[in-house]
Amino acid sequence: MTVENALGNGHGPDDGGTTIVLVDDHAIVRQGLRSILDREDDLHVVAEASTAVEARTMVEHTGARIVLLDLKLSTSSDTEGLGLCAELSERFPAVGILVLTTFLDDQLVLQAIRAGAKGYVVKDVDTSALIRAIRDVARGGSAFDARSAAAMVRGLNAPSTEPSTSLTDREREVLRLLARGLSNRDIGAQLYISETTAKFHVGNILRKLGVSRRAEAVYEASKMGVI
Repeated sequence: MTVENALGNGHGPDDGGTTIVLVDDHAIVRQGLRSILDREDDLHVVAEASTAVEARTMVEHTGARIVLLDLKLSTSSDTEGLGLCAELSERFPAVGILVLTTFLDDQLVLQAIRAGAKGYVVKDVDTSALIRAIRDVARGGSAFDARSAAAMVRGLNAPSTEPSTSLTDREREVLRLLARGLSNRDIGAQLYISETTAKFHVGNILRKLGVSRRAEAVYEASKMGVI
């Protein structure tokens, strides 16, 4: 998908409203979101992306103010969007990232916030609440629907140690590469993700295993039979 093909019709970033990039691996979901948001005079969908690679390109080339991001961007991982969220937050700090996903998990909400998300909304939220959330994030605030807010509170009150079973499939892949002594850059190259995304996954692994060093993570994982 090219930037030109992804640009929306009718409205553009020069209209003075809030420009938005939709990131979801399902075209029909993006089409539905676009049809809803295009009804609002102040909200302009300027690009769509179905993968992390496309999303980076679209955000860079459009200068959009908001990224509406699903956490599941492939069949191989339910949380690939977390790494993308961390990378976009680091590269484009002025962009407001609003997670729009089907997954609602106490720790997942916290991870999204740690990755730089300004809001978290479940996909079955009503249209008016979604539009309000986008406008809140565009104004520099945060936005959570009632269930996400409750999940965040539960996650904050939960014990700080997490079981190894909470490691995602992607984190287990990263751990196996850590065990081979690979750097973040090399891990990224092996998994076709950016160095920043690899660093984000490594940080999550260290936190989940309750260690501060990469070697300790590998040792703990080996004891638990994770690798």
